[in-house]
Amino acid sequence: MCGRYAASRGPEDLAGVFEVEKWEPEESLEPDYNVAPTKEVYAVLDRPVKDAADKRPVRQLRRLKWGLVPSWAKTPEGGARMINARAETVHEKPSYRRAFAARRCILPADGYYEWVTGGQERDLEVEGKKKRPRKQPYFVLPADGSVFAMAGLYEFWRDRTLPDDHPQAWWTTCSVITTEAETSPLAVAPADGPYALADIHPRMPLMLTPDRWDAWLDPTRTDVEGLRPLLEPPTEGLMRAYPVTTAVSNVRNNGAELLKELDGPEEGTLF
Repeated sequence: MCGRYAASRGPEDLAGVFEVEKWEPEESLEPDYNVAPTKEVYAVLDRPVKDAADKRPVRQLRRLKWGLVPSWAKTPEGGARMINARAETVHEKPSYRRAFAARRCILPADGYYEWVTGGQERDLEVEGKKKRPRKQPYFVLPADGSVFAMAGLYEFWRDRTLPDDHPQAWWTTCSVITTEAETSPLAVAPADGPYALADIHPRMPLMLTPDRWDAWLDPTRTDVEGLRPLLEPPTEGLMRAYPVTTAVSNVRNNGAELLKELDGPEEGTLF
């Protein structure tokens, strides 16, 4: 799954990487090293510019709220639960299928966090002893230091309780697409493990390599069967993972120190 990630790159950097044609400086976000559901995040998308005479799709950098709210939802409350969409079923699930056909985006990240339950705590849990499992967080990122381009979907939702000219009348929300975690060896792995992403968690965000960006973002491509090959995971062995401080588990903590690589897992953890 993807429940937390880091996104520290600025709009100028992202605009260069993704060949963005339009972004508004006043919509810039501060670097976020602990992105959690319901926060605003950057998204790259191809879409005609509103009210422009030229209706061609334009590559834009936009701010979206993480947690997809389907257009038909009566209220936005369910958005916090819809942060991930499974690649295997995204084309058929009512909440995602329309967005998959026409509203696909890229959610840029430095990498994402995932947690492994500590070995001693897990043993106690199995034995039925009441102790909350302690989990060791790992940061997962491209081994070459490039942008982690997560496949995403976006959707529009209209708040009917507000007038048309109200600034919050329309919500634009998004979801990260996930796939099965790789079982092959990491490009760079901690000395004592984990050795594959599947050792950390069975799911991972679907990473799009640059050769798929244009096709994924193209809103004129609406044939579902033609789009499904884009959901295939990239070549294995592109990722690295390393342990980070458990401070990242608290969403109130936010800073570059959360990405510092530890020499090893903190005491009482699995690897």
